[in-house]
Amino acid sequence: MSAEGGTKAIVAALLANLGIAVTKFLAFLLTRSSSMLAESIHSVADASNQVLLLVGKKRSERDATPLHPFGYGRERYIYAFIVAIVLFSVGGLFALYEGWHKIQEPHAFEHWQWVPVTVLVVAIVLESFSFRTAIVEANKVRNGASWVAFIRRARSPELPVILLEDLAALLGLVLALIGVSLTLITHNGVWDGIGSVAIGLLLVCVAVVLAVEMKSLLIGESATSEQEQAIERAIAAEPLVERIIHMKTLHLGPEQLLVAAKIAVAASDSAHQVAAAIDAAEERIRAEVPISTVIYLEPDLDRAASTADGR
Repeated sequence: MSAEGGTKAIVAALLANLGIAVTKFLAFLLTRSSSMLAESIHSVADASNQVLLLVGKKRSERDATPLHPFGYGRERYIYAFIVAIVLFSVGGLFALYEGWHKIQEPHAFEHWQWVPVTVLVVAIVLESFSFRTAIVEANKVRNGASWVAFIRRARSPELPVILLEDLAALLGLVLALIGVSLTLITHNGVWDGIGSVAIGLLLVCVAVVLAVEMKSLLIGESATSEQEQAIERAIAAEPLVERIIHMKTLHLGPEQLLVAAKIAVAASDSAHQVAAAIDAAEERIRAEVPISTVIYLEPDLDRAASTADGR
């Protein structure tokens, strides 16, 4: 994923959520709608999350230090994991609490009854623009993969987070609109509370999905299968490399990949020849997979082949 694409999607979502949060809070103050309050907090949480993503992206660009020799690339994953926690606690749990409280003590809207509907319709339009921006940016890098596969395989956290947040925001707005509309039609505030509970359940589910995906990235994920195949081809293209004994890859950050491989060379090759072969292989790897920032190639004798020959 390009850094510019992720930043563009984050900024678009941030601007949309700030504007939406203000209008939702005004609607809540006028109507005391539980669904509107839940959606207001949801938008504030989303805006805070986008700020966290921008901060994490900026901090990850710091230079490596003796204490952190591989840099700070994974800091983006940490901030994305915090986003999941904020969405779960501030967004989901608050909406569940507010909805349950409203169901226990329901009341219909007494003033400015149609303001929430107007605000929600406008918010759906604004959120749709933000969601469209995230989709356009994701389409540039998902290479025909399904949306589920893209969310699960993406090594950059920003676009998956924004996509899931915007989807949750749109669905939440629809749920709030249904709850508010039913309250206006039936004059029964229970529907408003049910709408808030539905929003809370939605946000909790999205937060859990995000947390699971970010946990996997924090633990450390390998390169994609396509990238690993390209790296293997680049190594095998070196004439002095007889075969790859084993290879491991690890993302040090979204755009930083560690490649470690043990390669078999002939016993007759000189140290100078082996060193030149390793340098050439590293150049090929970086040409095929530019994010390969750290490469360790260890030469060894093909003992398995030697044993087979002895038999």
